[in-house]
Formats: sequence, structure tokens, C-alpha cells
Amino acid sequence: MRRNASRRSRTHLIVAVGIAAAAALTATAPVAANQDSGDSGGSPSTDQVKVEYFSGPDGHPGRRYVPASEPLTEKQRDRIQDDGDVVPIVEAGPVGSKVDVVFIGDGYTAGQQEDFHADVRAKWKEISAVQPYAEYRDLFNVWAVDTHSQDSGVSGDPTADVRKNTALGSSFFCDGTERLLCIDTNKVEAYARKAADPDLVIVLANSTKYGGAGYNDITSPSGYDGIATASSDHADSDQVAVHETGHSFGKLADEYWDNDDTYTGPEPGQSNLSKLSAEEMASQKKKWHQWLGQDSPDGGKVGAYEGGGYYAHGINRPTENSIMRTLGSEFNLPGREAMIAGFHKHAPAVSSTTPTTRQVNGRQRIRIEASDKARVRWYVDGREARDARGERSMTPRALGVPDDGHAHTLTVRATDPTNKVRDPHLRKLLSGSLKWQVKR
Repeated sequence: MRRNASRRSRTHLIVAVGIAAAAALTATAPVAANQDSGDSGGSPSTDQVKVEYFSGPDGHPGRRYVPASEPLTEKQRDRIQDDGDVVPIVEAGPVGSKVDVVFIGDGYTAGQQEDFHADVRAKWKEISAVQPYAEYRDLFNVWAVDTHSQDSGVSGDPTADVRKNTALGSSFFCDGTERLLCIDTNKVEAYARKAADPDLVIVLANSTKYGGAGYNDITSPSGYDGIATASSDHADSDQVAVHETGHSFGKLADEYWDNDDTYTGPEPGQSNLSKLSAEEMASQKKKWHQWLGQDSPDGGKVGAYEGGGYYAHGINRPTENSIMRTLGSEFNLPGREAMIAGFHKHAPAVSSTTPTTRQVNGRQRIRIEASDKARVRWYVDGREARDARGERSMTPRALGVPDDGHAHTLTVRATDPTNKVRDPHLRKLLSGSLKWQVKR
């Protein structure tokens, strides 16, 4: 039987996009504790973290502060060290040359690990069907990190009085909010460390109850950013995950508001918020000026629409209703641009397991990793070997490196030719090159 008989549903997806170290986590933004409108005044205590939560599939997220996780004890660390395996789900290339997505399970017993792996495959299929993930599937490795929970399911499902003993402590009704699904972030960090190079961490918690959370203001020493939670078996949980990766990969701001205040601060650093009008962007060539007037995948045209970054006034967003405002929408054009550039921050345009620090000989095969759509060019002493265009595996001899006993420079360059990234600063992330010294 695939599921525990006492379990009425499957799981909530937690996208852990950057969790703090094994010490207690702290928040960074000045948001009043336990209030849904995050900028209503006050400041958090050092034992709280800010979270973004999702009260309904078609609604805007909200924000509040919740208690930070306690530091792990030595006994807990030892148990985590001995628990679970890392299982490859999708292997597109070597770790470090791709975006490495790590799923961690919670509320799965020892007998439900295959269920967890099936859930990972199903959830990644949903996430990777969303643009721009669909276009860039070949940039992603996916790993599953097993955990063994004593109980099947998670706390707070279906009611607040339900308590489960699980590896990561997943719980609805977090801090009194029913749809807010919290976890022990320090335990997630410890499990994430089992993977070689986590760029994005997704925790699947065993429940169908709708809910989730995004821990966006904490940083992991393992290199990923933030945390989010959502349901793996709920039809909209992939949307929660994708929204949260907008923060992590795209460094995008939320485009919703949860108060009627007016923004009076400096020009926001995020690429999808601005104090400028469309006319000012066009004349000053700033922010998303390259996209103004263009039809956007989320519907409508790119312009400057008032409201965003939690403020109803004084700040503008690119389109009426992208996924950074409402679940179920698409990334708008500036958001899609930022996501593609973010993918390439973790998956460089070109990489190779052949060291560039050592001289190679004429017969040595050089293999490179590059996106399927990348333009690949090879050069010998600056002159292109045209017959090798697009090749991912070559030898210096086949490229025509002279057999003259002298050292020569072999270069490979790769560029993502997409027209979906127009910002010249972001386009730099879409190109790269490697060089080797060759002597025949």
C-alpha cells in the first residue's frame, strides 16, 4: 500500500531557498512581530524570523514574524548525520556546473521513502513546466535527501491539536496562523549539507492541507537563500514554490501590498520595483525600460503599475498581476529576464572537468558543459575552428592545434543567445569562456 492508512493526503511542499546556519536564525527587515502587514512599525526580536505565507491558492501572500529555531544539540546533529541518503532524481551534469535543486522530505516514515521520491519527481515535473524553468530544464540537477520520521504526516493537519513527531518538525497553525507551515530551519540546514552543492532546497512535508511559508530573509552557509513551504499534493503547491524561487533565483521583490501606505524610501534595488513612471524609465533608460509597451506572458503590457513591495502607493511594478503578486500568474517579462540570469549564476555558461591550470596534450579530450541552446565556439590562438561549432567534446589535435612543439592557447566560448534577457548587466551572465595551454 503506497500511503499510510491514517494519512488522508499527501504532502506540503516546502521550498527551502536559503536557511540559516546551525545557530538560531535572525531576521533583518523592520517588520512588527505577529502582524500580517509587515511594515506597520516596530521591529522583531532576535529570536524571530520573518516569513511569507499563503492563505489561499488565489490570494496574495501575507507576512509575519515567527519564533526562530533553536540551535541543534550534539545528539540531534549525530542523528541527522546518520539519517537518510542522497538520491539522484535528475542528473543533467556535474555538481557545480548546473543548478542543484535539493528536496528534503518530512513526515515520511522509513517505509515511505519511495513515496517521497515519487513525490519529488511529480513536484519537479510541475515546477519545471513553468516558464522559464521549462525552457531551461537542462540546467538543473535534482536530488532527494531522505529523512526518516517516526510519524507519517505533519502537525496541524487537519486541526491544530494534531501533533506528529517528524524529522523537521513541520507544523501548520504556526504561531496561530492555520495556513502557515513552519519547519525547524536548523534541521533543514543540517540535512541540506548532505548534498554537495545545494542551490535551492525544497522540503516535502507529508500533507494535503493547503498552506506554506517563505523564509526569505535568512542566509545559509551552504549557499542557498531563504525558505518556503507549500503542499506537494495540493494542486497549487508548485505555484508557491515558483513564487519563492522568484526571490531566490531572480532576486525579485513581491509585487503585492498589504497596507494602504505610501513608499517614501530610496529607489528599490530589486529589478521589478521602481519609483519611476514609465515615461521616466524610458527617458532615463533605467529599470525595465527595455520592456515597456511589450506584451507580457502574465497578460497585458509592461508599464508602471502603482503598488508593490508591500506598499499601495509611491512605488510601481512592471505589470498588473504577475506570479510575484498572485499565485497562478506567470512571471512578467522583467521577472523572466531576472530568473534566467539567476539560473546562470549557478549554472555558468560554460564549464569543464578538464583543469585549465594544467597544460594539455594534442590527444587529450576536452569535454565541456553548456546549455543545450548555447552557441559554442572553439578558438586556436584566437582563430576560430569553424568546423567545431556547437561541439561539446573536442581534442586539440582535431581542432588543428599545430604540431610544432610550441605552446598554443585553446579557447572555448559559450553564449546563451536568448532574446529574453535584454539588460546588458544581466547578459554578461549568459556568456563565458575557458582557456587551456596546449603543446604538441
